[in-house]
Amino acid sequence: MSTSLSKRKRHDYVADSLILPINPIRRISSNSPISSPIRISVTITDVFWDNALKFYADSSDTIKSIHDNIHLITGIPVTERRLFYGRKQLHWEQTLAECGLHKFAGLSLVAQMRSGSTKHPKAWELINEVVSFIFVMCNKIPPFDVPFSIKLMLAEFLEMIPRADIEQACGHLKMFSASSAPTVLVKLYMSPFRTNKSAADEAIRYFLTSIKSILPKHMHHQCVPMILEFCKLLKEAAGIDDPLYRWLMLVDTEVGKKAKIEELAAKLSRALVLSVESRRFFEPSLVVSIRDFSSFVAPHIKEMKEGRGGPDEATNLYGIFNNIYSKFEWYLGKLEDHLEQDKDTGFCCHYIGFIKQLNISKIYNGGESIFWEAMKSRKGTFCKLVLKAAKRGEDHSWIFECKEMTNFETRRHLARMILPMVKDYHHEPHEMLIDRSHLLAESFEYIKHAHIHSLRAGLFMAFKNEEATGPGVLREWFSLVCQAVFNLQNALFVACSNDRRRFYPNPASKVDPVHVEYFGFTGKLIALALMHNIQVGIVFDRVFFLQLAGHTITLEDIRDADPLFYNSCKQILEMDPEAIDQDALGLTFVHEVEELGTLKTLDLCTNGKSIAVNSKNRRQYVDSLIQHRFVISVADQVEHFAKGFADIIGCRRLQKSFFKCLELEDLDWMLYGSESAISVDDWKAHTKYEGFKETEDQISWFWKIVGDMAAEQKKILLFFWTSVKYLPVEGFSGLASRLYIYKTSESCGRLPSSHTCFYRLSLPAYPTSDVMHDRLNIITQEHVGCSFGTK
Repeated sequence: MSTSLSKRKRHDYVADSLILPINPIRRISSNSPISSPIRISVTITDVFWDNALKFYADSSDTIKSIHDNIHLITGIPVTERRLFYGRKQLHWEQTLAECGLHKFAGLSLVAQMRSGSTKHPKAWELINEVVSFIFVMCNKIPPFDVPFSIKLMLAEFLEMIPRADIEQACGHLKMFSASSAPTVLVKLYMSPFRTNKSAADEAIRYFLTSIKSILPKHMHHQCVPMILEFCKLLKEAAGIDDPLYRWLMLVDTEVGKKAKIEELAAKLSRALVLSVESRRFFEPSLVVSIRDFSSFVAPHIKEMKEGRGGPDEATNLYGIFNNIYSKFEWYLGKLEDHLEQDKDTGFCCHYIGFIKQLNISKIYNGGESIFWEAMKSRKGTFCKLVLKAAKRGEDHSWIFECKEMTNFETRRHLARMILPMVKDYHHEPHEMLIDRSHLLAESFEYIKHAHIHSLRAGLFMAFKNEEATGPGVLREWFSLVCQAVFNLQNALFVACSNDRRRFYPNPASKVDPVHVEYFGFTGKLIALALMHNIQVGIVFDRVFFLQLAGHTITLEDIRDADPLFYNSCKQILEMDPEAIDQDALGLTFVHEVEELGTLKTLDLCTNGKSIAVNSKNRRQYVDSLIQHRFVISVADQVEHFAKGFADIIGCRRLQKSFFKCLELEDLDWMLYGSESAISVDDWKAHTKYEGFKETEDQISWFWKIVGDMAAEQKKILLFFWTSVKYLPVEGFSGLASRLYIYKTSESCGRLPSSHTCFYRLSLPAYPTSDVMHDRLNIITQEHVGCSFGTK
C-alpha cells in the first residue's frame, strides 16, 4: 500500500489535532497568586486518560513543570504540546505568577504532532494518523469498512526507520512513544469489541517483534522504555494475568528483566530524593515512579513465589531491592512529620502497595528479617500510612507476618476493614422484639432465622411492652445477651480459673442436643458486636483465641485456662528422666474424661493403654493430652462458632484473617474495652451542656457528687446515661459522640431521665446539692439504673 493512497483514504477517519481541556486551577487559599500555593486540578478527557489528575504547584513554578507533571502521569508527550490560558499561549519559561492566572483559571492543552518541526516529517505525520485512527476506532462500533489495518499502518511506519543510522532509528522509536501510540493501542485492546481487541493485540505483538530485525542486538536496550510503557499500561488496564501482558514479560529476552528493573529502580531513587528535597512528599512524579516499579516487578515476584524463577534472578532482584530499602527507609523518616499535617494523603495507598512489593522475603533466603529490620526503625510512619491507606477488600495478610511493626490502633483498623460496615448492604435492618424474661431463647431464634444480608445491614430492636428503641436499646441488648450466653449455668462456656472474665468452650456442652447451634449463634453475636463497635464485657481465653486464628495450641497457651492441668504437664516434662523410665508415674497414653457423671478412658493414640510414658515419649504424651483436652474435645463447638462468625464477615478465610491480625490483648480491648477505673475528669471533658452553663451551681454539684461515687455507682450512672456498660479502651474519647447534660423544665421532685441513643442526660434544676445527691443516688441503684429512661 503506497503512502499517498493510504494517506488519502485514512484522512476520512482521522482528526487533524486533539484539544484536551484542563479543569480550572484552584488555589489552596484566597491570598495573592504571588505568595500562596496553587492547587491545579487537571482533567484529561477520555482521548488518552480517564481519571482526574490532581497535584500541587507553587506560584513560582514554571509552565514547563506543569508539562512535565502531565507527561509523568498520563504519558502524553511533551513534544509539540502547548498550554493556553484563554487565547494566550503559556511559554515554558514563564512562572504561574507571571502568567497572571486568576483564582479560577481555565487552561486548554493542545496536543498535535506537527510534522514541520521534526527531522522526520513524514513519520510524524503517519504516526499521528495512526493515533487518530485508533482513537476513532475506540469511539465507534465496528465493523470498519476500510482498506487498511493498524498493523499495515505500523508496518509502513517501520519501513521509514533508517537501518544504517542508529541515532535516527532510536529517534523514530522515541517518536512512537511520544505520539501516545502505546496509550491508544492499549485503550483499543481493552475495547469490549472482539475485533478491536484482536486488532490491537496483533498490532502490539507485530510492532515489538519487528523492532528486533531493525536494531542491532547491542542496541536492543533502546526498546526498554517502550516495553516498560506497554507493561505499565497493560498492568493497570488488564492485570498481570492478561495473556498479552505475560507475553510482554518474555518478549525480547536480550533486553533482560534486570535491565528494565534497574532503570525503574534508578528512576524511583531519584524521585524519592527530589520529593524530600522539595518537601512535596506526595509529588505525582514519585507516585508514578512507585506505580511503574511495582507494576513491572509484580509478575516476576509472582513467578518466583510459584517457583518458576531461577536463584540468580532472585539474587539479582534482591540486590536491586536492597538498595531501595535504605533509600525508602530514609524517605519514611522524612515523611513522618508531614503525615501529621498533610490533609491530602490519597497517595498513601500507593506507598503501602509499594512497601508490600518490597517485601520479597518469600523468594530470597534471609530476606524477611532484612526487610523487616529495615522497616522497624520507621514503625511510626508505617502505622500512620496503614491507618490512612488500608481499605476494605484489600489483602493485608503480609503485614501480619511482623506484628511488631504495628500498634493496637493499626491492628484494630485492619481488623475493622475485614468486618462489614453497618448498613453497607441494600437490605432493611433485621428487626427483633425481645421479651426480657426469655432474652436468650428469643434472641437465639431471631438471629438463627435471620437472613445474613439483613444482619449485615444492621439491627433494629425493642423489648416487649417498652417504648424505647434505637442504638441505646441495641447496646443494652448486646450487653445482656452476651452475659446470658457466657453465664456458666448455661454450660456453653467455661471460665478460666485465673481470670473469671475469660472463657473457652465447655467440652460438656454436648449434653444439650442443640449446643452447636448456640455456638453458631454466639459466633454471629460476637461478630455483630464487633461490627457495631460495642464493648460487651466478655473476653476469650488464649486457647480459644488461637484456635479461631488457626494456630496450634502449646503447653504455655493453657496456663490460664487450667492451671492445675498446666502444672501437672510441666512436672512430667521436668521430672528426672531416670525416674520416668522406672515408671514412677505409672502413666500410659490414655486420657480420662467425665461425661454425665461417668468417668471414661480414651486412648491418646492407637493401642494407647499398652504404651507406657517414658523420658523419650513424654513430650508426645503431653502434646497429645493438650490436643485432646483443649482441641479435640471442643472441635465441634469451635467449628460452629467460627462458622457463625464467618457468616457475618463473609467467609472462613476472612474469619481466620481477622483473628490472625490481632493479638489477644487487642481483642480484649475491642470486646471488653477499658479496664481502668472511670475517670471523672475524662468524663467531664467530653460532656457538653444545653440549658445549663458550665459555671452554674447544678453542674458543679453534679460533678462533685459523681466524683464521690463508688466505682460501681459510676458504672451504673454511665449505663443509665448511655447504655454503655464498658467504655472503649480510649475512654470517653472512643465513644461515638460527646455526652450531653440537658436542663429540663421538670419539677425538682422528678428523677433525672436519659435518652441513651443521643448520650443525653436530662436534669431538672435541683435547688440544692443534697436534693441532687438524693436523686442521683436513686438512679445509681442496680435495679433502677439499668432499666430507667428513654432510649
